[in-house]
Amino acid sequence: MGTPLNTVATTPAGRHPPGRNDRPTPRVSRLRCGHGLDRNGRDRTTQRAAALLSLDRMHRLPHGLAERESLRVAVITEYMPYARHLAARFDVRGPWTEDFLQAAYVGLVKAVDRFDPDFGTAFLSFATPTIVGELKRHCRDTTWAAHVPRRVQELSTELPSAIETLSQRLNRAPTFDELATILRTDPAEVADAVHAVGLRTLMSLDAPAATDDGRGSPLGDLLGGDDPHLQTVVDRETLRPLLAALSPREKRILSMRFFQSMTQTQISVELGVSQMQVSRLLTGILGRLRTGAAAGAEQADSNHDA
Repeated sequence: MGTPLNTVATTPAGRHPPGRNDRPTPRVSRLRCGHGLDRNGRDRTTQRAAALLSLDRMHRLPHGLAERESLRVAVITEYMPYARHLAARFDVRGPWTEDFLQAAYVGLVKAVDRFDPDFGTAFLSFATPTIVGELKRHCRDTTWAAHVPRRVQELSTELPSAIETLSQRLNRAPTFDELATILRTDPAEVADAVHAVGLRTLMSLDAPAATDDGRGSPLGDLLGGDDPHLQTVVDRETLRPLLAALSPREKRILSMRFFQSMTQTQISVELGVSQMQVSRLLTGILGRLRTGAAAGAEQADSNHDA
């Protein structure tokens, strides 16, 4: 059976029970302990001291022992409120709150497993950056709706504090240059961070949007799409002066062939010529139109490059 959490601190003479690696326990006075009472009315100092003794005992037991696993669970449970306290400092709200809290617990578990009581460092001094680092990693990897470089993400989290500090000091909104000075970075990176703030969360296309008629239509229904006729506008404007330069007879031939869908034989009857002559006329007209359209495109490209 594992040693209960509330009995570890009562071991006589401040010693662990006899066993492998039997050493004096670390001085609890040098480790930061909580003060006051917890929500169940227990003395926080006593509970935290017991957890520290359990942590020291856990790391001196070999892996696989039931007692070690019991102590590990007890220590993690004791420090879960502290992990929640660190997570609350990030002020994450909405549907991601529970996932963010789980990330804090993951950091706590890593801190408990990696802590070395012989290193001479207080547990909270080791656990705090471990938990905060896990929270930052969670923010970087999972809470952004769009991919943003890590440096820009970090700056976006530092921006609110910097903007508030400079606004109070200057009595106005700070510029990018002023923010860059206090953040020790380039103004261009500050601008990227400001623009990236809106990429953390994106609005769903299925979300209702306010309309003039008062009904909440889905945002996706209000967005425009590609107009398939845009290219025909360019083609028509290109052909307009070329068609105007054709003779009335040539225009009539094009109209009968492409707008009235008449065959070359039918056109030849209308014009009183042979079908072979109609074919040659169409080939010549279309050739001139293609040549003129290509020359116009080249002229437009040269004007754009200039």
